[in-house]
Formats: sequence, structure tokens, C-alpha cells
Amino acid sequence: MLWVPWWRVGARLRGLRGGLQAPAESGRRGVVSCIDPSTGLNEEQKEFQKVAFNFAAREMAPNMAEWDQKELFPVDVMRKAAQLGFGGIYVRTDVGGSGLSRLDTSVIFEALATGCTSTTAYISIHNMCAWMIDTFGSEEQRHRFCPPLCTMEKFASYCLTEPGSGSDAASLLTSAKRRGDHYVLSGSKAFISGGGEADIYVVMCRTGGPGPKGISCIVVEKGTPGLSFGKKERKYLQFKLADMVARLVASRLMIRNAAVALQEEREDAVALCSMAKLFATDECFAICNQALQMHGGYGYLKDCAVQQYMRDSRVHQILEGSNEVMRILISRSLLQE
Repeated sequence: MLWVPWWRVGARLRGLRGGLQAPAESGRRGVVSCIDPSTGLNEEQKEFQKVAFNFAAREMAPNMAEWDQKELFPVDVMRKAAQLGFGGIYVRTDVGGSGLSRLDTSVIFEALATGCTSTTAYISIHNMCAWMIDTFGSEEQRHRFCPPLCTMEKFASYCLTEPGSGSDAASLLTSAKRRGDHYVLSGSKAFISGGGEADIYVVMCRTGGPGPKGISCIVVEKGTPGLSFGKKERKYLQFKLADMVARLVASRLMIRNAAVALQEEREDAVALCSMAKLFATDECFAICNQALQMHGGYGYLKDCAVQQYMRDSRVHQILEGSNEVMRILISRSLLQE
């Protein structure tokens, strides 16, 4: 069993020097400096970003609509991303990770999301699962699970949300009872990204009393007896554009600020990460919603990519901790001061 104190955030990781090769200039010209996504990044981060932007444009964007329409899980493309180091971005290098920082990671995910938001969201979850095993697992577990996750030979999913408690980890009911030399899991989870496709499931469950300190994390491998999945879930102009890009830049800066706090293990990391998640998901959905409105009736058609961006953005106001939960965490931090 892998035991994880869920309230702990952040880990000081070693930075990778080399390994990611940047392609030639992609030809982006005439970008105003205040909205240039590379503003404020060091040279190494700009190289990571360039690799991710080019991969997104070449491998993801041309296929986004087809993946959505046919409900495909793009295994081959994600494994190509892993060859660039994107399968374990902030996992330690001795088990195959890239060893980058949280800020580096946020830059890479933002760039990948320009190609396909939902696929990037899954890659981010996969990375989180690999990091949890790398950070809290035993040496045997790290060397067993992390290398195939970093290459994406195997895929991982995170299992927190439950039908009765949502993303409130302290209230989850799924339990694990020890039976001899193994544990028996009982319960159900909802909205598992990659559910049914993943090889490894990082499951938050209750092994102790009520509250957060009674929670542990168990790694469940595909094919484990009793593991099953339900049915797949189906998931003006000039001034408006100015407002939209202002929201985008503000969201980017909040995420990067939170990433630095998380990397440095600062006391305000939880509050800043909650603020960044709340603000960025709300504002980016509003941006996509406005973009769809600007397309009129065409925006709702499958042929128009904006409808998918809107749908993919909307779920992140709920996924991985609803924004209501983020508000609880933020207010709790304020009241403690």
C-alpha cells in the first residue's frame, strides 16, 4: 500500500538540464509582448515551451476534433509526448522522470492545451499520479511503477471524486480493510479520467477514522479482481477580444505564481493554488463561452473547434476539486490568519 498524507502539497525536485530538444522557430510573429506566453520565462523554460507548442500544433490540434467525435483515447500520441519527457515531468530522474519544477510544468501544460485541452488534462492527471508514487511510495514501488508511467507504456488515473462527497477528500467513504497480507477496497468513484483505459489507479480511500488524517492512498492495477467500470459519461468584437486576452494573461500569471509557491513549499501554497484553480477555470471557461458566442450558430457545430474548447474548459470548474471547494480552502486560509 502507498500511504499519502493528502493535505501535503509540493516537493522539491531536481531540475533537468538537457534532454528536451527544441525544434526550429515555429514562425509565430507579431505577438504583443504583454500577451506573449513566453514573457517572464527563462531561456530553458522557453525551450520547453517551444517543444510543447510545436508538438501540440503537429500531433494534437489536427486530431482534436476526431478524438472528440470518435471518443478516442490517443495512446500513440501520448506516448510520443512521453518521448519528449512529458510523461513524468516533475518525477525524479532516477526512475525516468524529467525532474522539472512546477513552474516548468505549468508552462508545458499550457502549451500542450493549445493542441487539445482534454488530452492535456489527462496527461496532467497521469503526471500527478506518477509524482505521488515517486514522492510517497517506497523505493520498490518507485522503481516498479514510475519507469513505465514516465514512458507512458502504462497509463495512470487518479480516483478521488465520489457520488456522495464530490471532491471533498475529507468526506470520502471508499474504504480499505486489511485482510491478511492485502487490502480489500469497497466503494465507488465518479468521473475518473482515463477510467477503463488506465493500467494503474491511484485510489484515495479511508483506512482510519473520520476526517483527512484517516485517508490513505492505494495503487490498484488493472485487472485486479472486483475492479469494474460503469457506462462512459458524455460528457463588441475588439473590446471583447481585449477583455478575453486580459483574462487569459491574468489566469496564466496566477497559475505560475501558484506553481512557484508549490515548488518552494511555502505556507501559502494551498491558498494560492486554490485561488489559481478557481480563477483560471472560471475565466478560461468565460473566454471560451464568449468565443462561441462570437461564432453565432456555427459555434455549436462539431466542425467548429470552439465548441469543444468550451466543453473541455467547463468541466475543469468541477474536476479535481470543484470551485466551491476551492472557495472553502481560500476562506479557511483567510480565517486562520
